[in-house]
Amino acid sequence: MSRHPQILATGSYVPERIVTNAEVDALMGASTADWLLANVGIRERRWMAPDQVTSDLVTEASRIALQRAGIRATDLDLIIVSTDTPDYLSPSTSVVVQYKLGAENAGCYDVNSACAGWVTALDQGARYLMTEPTYKYILVAGGYGMSRYLDLQDKKTANLFADGAGAVVLGVGQQPGFLASNLLAVGSYHDALGIYTGGTARPASPKNVATFGGPKVEFVKKFPKTFNTEYWPKLMQGALDKAGLGFNDVDHYFFTQLNLRTIEAMMELLKQPITHAHWVMDKWGYTGSPCVVMALDDAIQQGRGPKPGEVILFCASGGGITMASSVWRWV
Repeated sequence: MSRHPQILATGSYVPERIVTNAEVDALMGASTADWLLANVGIRERRWMAPDQVTSDLVTEASRIALQRAGIRATDLDLIIVSTDTPDYLSPSTSVVVQYKLGAENAGCYDVNSACAGWVTALDQGARYLMTEPTYKYILVAGGYGMSRYLDLQDKKTANLFADGAGAVVLGVGQQPGFLASNLLAVGSYHDALGIYTGGTARPASPKNVATFGGPKVEFVKKFPKTFNTEYWPKLMQGALDKAGLGFNDVDHYFFTQLNLRTIEAMMELLKQPITHAHWVMDKWGYTGSPCVVMALDDAIQQGRGPKPGEVILFCASGGGITMASSVWRWV
């Protein structure tokens, strides 16, 4: 008997602290607010409180998703957490979330595929449900606590990144939800954007911290301006081809929420109405891997979410460069 993975419920969480463009400008000692709003679409973002960590954000989003799904944390069979701002290098952030949720029956592991991580984790969750007959519920969550890694003297990064989390509960139903996915990567850009201090290549030793500074997010070299327009269409096409669908069959697009102008340009390139896309970077800033599920959850809460039978498509890319796309039918 076929097992059809479905998205049962969504949840998202952003910290209470609202940081406006004007406040970031004051912290940086530079004027970027007008440019940022006009060229990127960000007007404010959320940053964690001093006593919060990434697992706290993920736990809050997950509790909301569990409540909406009508299940308890103890019903979960597996927890997959996508993050590249973990609580620790080791152990995993997912095991902290398992403890904070009280999900004592769930296995857990982390995924780090940078900002493509949540869509990658979603694919893994779907495939677990397809192949493991004892699993009923899987939590796929993502968390971003990049405010802890900001260099407030760096005008390229300090005004972009934010904190937040999103989650879905996956279950099994009679109608297909998960349709197909596609993963791509261009590893030649592994040294272009990231947090490069703290791993084995550059341990956070006193010598390295003195030379390179502490762990911080940084742009090291430029990406081609045409990267998204070159790779995103074939990334999505690869997933749609597997599902036997085309771009005109998609009712809702959820792109990486870094730049509103990029989303507008992509919808124009695909000849799709901008009303089929949803964005949250204007109010929440760039929240990395969970940004796509946060956009889905926000659309649902605003009454703009998918209706039964409609097709949704996730398209995400991040440092590395890693890319992931996933196609679902809403049930």
